[in-house]
Parts: sequence; structure tokens; C-alpha cells
Amino acid sequence: MAADKSVRRVALLTAGGLAPCLSSAVGGLIERYTQVAPDVEIIAYLNGYHGLLSGRHLEVTPDVRAKAGLLHKFGGSPIGNSRVKLTNTADLVKRGLIADGQNALQVAAERLVADGVDVLHTIGGDDTNTTAADLAAYLHEHDYDLTVVGLPKTIDNDVIPIRQSLGAWTAAEQGAIFARNIIAEHSSNPRMLVVHEVMGRNCGWLTAATAQEYRNWLKQQEWNPGIGLTAAGWDVHAVYVPEATIDLDAEAERLKKVMDENDCVNIFLSEGAGVPSIVAEMEARGEAVGRDPFGHVKLDTINPGAWFAQQFAERIGAEKTMVQKSGYFSRSAAANDRDLALIKECTDYAVDAALRGESGVIGHDEERGDELRAIEFPRIAGGKEFNPEVEWFTTLLTEIGQH
Repeated sequence: MAADKSVRRVALLTAGGLAPCLSSAVGGLIERYTQVAPDVEIIAYLNGYHGLLSGRHLEVTPDVRAKAGLLHKFGGSPIGNSRVKLTNTADLVKRGLIADGQNALQVAAERLVADGVDVLHTIGGDDTNTTAADLAAYLHEHDYDLTVVGLPKTIDNDVIPIRQSLGAWTAAEQGAIFARNIIAEHSSNPRMLVVHEVMGRNCGWLTAATAQEYRNWLKQQEWNPGIGLTAAGWDVHAVYVPEATIDLDAEAERLKKVMDENDCVNIFLSEGAGVPSIVAEMEARGEAVGRDPFGHVKLDTINPGAWFAQQFAERIGAEKTMVQKSGYFSRSAAANDRDLALIKECTDYAVDAALRGESGVIGHDEERGDELRAIEFPRIAGGKEFNPEVEWFTTLLTEIGQH
């Protein structure tokens, strides 16, 4: 495929929280351009929109291109991330990224023009890609022809209307690996309550998928109950996601029996479950609730896992409780084979779309028969809910006795 004559230079940026796809996606884009349009120059803005506003970028040299495949082996992002919302002027001024009175969209647009960028590739979640849409719209209004092609990165798989976000499968697998060690803590004390808190602000997919991955591992193990090594002690006893109502009284009664039978209770909890109740309690006490530049509650400041542990501990007769969070462990991993295949499919399509001047976010469009395509920016949104009625999840709940 030959490059369109108008595409001379492309820019890459990664933004938002980490996910097990960023490094691989950067590598995949570089590899595809090198394969089909080797004359196109590539630059990468450092730390996402932070670098775009501050004018920090690096050139993708021939040596970098030759070794781009190494990026598939690592987690994180080689070019760095940040949480920057171009339309949150007050936050940008506070952080010194723009001067008081400046328009961040204008600053970013002028930087892209000055750097001679024809195509911008954004790799991030819904916030990253809707910010890219704002920027593309601004440039279009000011007669600058920029193609913007996004790739969807969220570990909780919550981007509308994309079937599967990059990195989510790996995050579930890594969360299950984390759980193998954390669940061992059920043996550290009599009547132990272990809460495994999984990332997922509004979507329970990652928590459910992590529990499923963990139980797949559990079923493959051999046990020695005569010495106390039992499947029941290592099992998941409850899975709580934001999309399902939790009857605390009924669950406490059920889990009290589990505790009496197994001397432990192991819970997988989505960090977004119960957040409205927790925020309401904090605000009623006059406590400030921290929020990020996008207005999201900072979940690490309200500790959903600790709140749930407190709700259950006395009612189920727990002598000791432990809350452990797998999020940072899971999101910083290198992509697994399943995600690597999806990343390659999407990065190849992203480059091909860019060269033909087609903007959008690349993914399998659930509203268009799961077709892989450049999905229009106005249709991209966060907050896609997990369906707790899907068969694999209802089967899991039935197996662990949760209704």
C-alpha cells in the first residue's frame, strides 16, 4: 500500500492510565508504517497530551524502527502517559501547561501545525479519544486537515460501541495470577476475610473476567483435603460488580455460612461497586471527595474494598480482614498472546485508515455487526456496562452459590 501524497509525518501519543497494550500498540504502528509506507516520518509526543502542549516529542529513527518488535514484550508505555483534558482550562493553567487566557485546543493545534503532523494516532480510553475528537473538530473548524485515528485502551472493557478494548484480556489474566497469591492469605488467620479489589469504575467486566480466569485455574488444580488443602478454601465465594444490586443483608447471611464451613471468605470486588453509597456517606460527614481532571471520583481515596470489608466483617464473624488491589499489577503487564493478536489486527487497520485519510477509533463495532472499522468519534463514549446476565457469569455465580 502506498502512502497518500498528503501524509508526510504522523505522530503517536499514549494517554490516560496504563493498560497491557500501550507498548505493543506503539510498536505495531511503527512496524506497519515501516512495512507499507516507510517514507512517512514518525514522531511520538512524550506523556500524551502533556507532551503535545509542552512541545516535547522524539523522532522515530531507523534504529527504533528496526527494534520496534521489542515493544511487544513490555508493559507500560515507552513514550509515557498522563491524564490531561484539553477542555479543562483551570487544571491546565494550574499545572503550567498553558497560560491564563490561552485556549488549550488552540495551543495543541498550533503545535501539530508547527510540527507538520498530518496524522495523529491516539492510544487511550474514551477520555483520550473524545479529547482527540475535540481537537480534530477544532482543527476542522480552522481549516487544518488532520486525520485522527484512535486505538481503544481500557482494562475494564467499557468503551461504547467497541466489542473488546485492547489490553482487557491480559488484565483479567494478570488479576487472576495476582489472586493466586492473595487468596493464599485465607490461611494466615482463623476466620479470615480476603477482599480482592479489581479495577473498574463503572463496568464490572474486568472483575467478572478475572474471577472466571481464576476459577479456570482453580479447577485445574489437585487438592489434598486431609491436610487442609481444599478447593473450597481457595475458591471465590462472592463476586460484586456495579451493574448488579447487592443485598448486603442476604449476602452477609450466606457468607456467614461460608465462613463457618471454610474458616474463610474470599471476595472479588469491582472498585466501582457501591461507590455512590460510599461518596454519599463521606459527603454527609463533610469530607471532601477527590476527583481527577475529568471529574471522576478518585477511587483510591475512598477505598471501596475497605468499605465492603467493614460492612461484612462483623456480620460474618471475621476475625481478621485483608484488602488487596490488583489494578496496578494487572494494568502494567505486557500483552498476552490473545491481546497481541487483537493489537496487530487493530494497528494494521489504523495505519491503513490513516493513509486513506479516514478518522475514527479502531475497533469491532458492536452496533455494526462487530465489523472492524474506524468508528466515528461522536459515537465513542465511556461507561459501557457489563451485562451480568451473560451465561458464563451467571454460571459462575451459580457454581459459587451466589444469587
